[in-house]
Amino acid sequence: MESLKGRRVAILLTDGFEESEMTSPREALENAGAKCVLVSNKDKVQGFKHHDKSSSFDVDLPLAKADASDFDAVLLPGGVINADALRIEKKAQQFVREMDRAGKPVLVICHGPWLLVSAGLMQGRTITSWPTLQDDIRNAGGNWQDRECVRDRNWVSSRKPDDLPAFNRESIAVLTEIRPGARQGARAGDPAGARS
Repeated sequence: MESLKGRRVAILLTDGFEESEMTSPREALENAGAKCVLVSNKDKVQGFKHHDKSSSFDVDLPLAKADASDFDAVLLPGGVINADALRIEKKAQQFVREMDRAGKPVLVICHGPWLLVSAGLMQGRTITSWPTLQDDIRNAGGNWQDRECVRDRNWVSSRKPDDLPAFNRESIAVLTEIRPGARQGARAGDPAGARS
């Protein structure tokens, strides 16, 4: 596996995120050499394990100061409370639009796609998510699939914590393939699921 040394990944989240959907990808990305930066509209964020509060984490960078050009990818963990609060943050919408416009990897799991819907990015994209989001995704012009991991160009998506091994593998793969500063071409997506 090619090292991700020098790559910077913004983890965009707020209170109520699903803890494993942040910590597991962060560990996998950092083990591959990437630098992960917690970006939020809070100074400290509260993680959850399903419906119960778990650990809290210090934020590395205020959302108001986050510049998409400083990052090579963005990770959007799930969690209903987190995703529902982030989707109405104009700065969060702007950040993911700029990341996607530059062809940078967008790594999203569970309820995380709500931000992509609200940012107007779903049209024509193939994605998976927690099943209750499928109507929102389809109504926004997306193609929802019930798979553990879906790759569509620069997007990698998964449904839930059980999918994290596949999500982490494909997240590292997309970061390995997409060079910093290079726009992602309009090649066909790979909606058939994660590569083994």
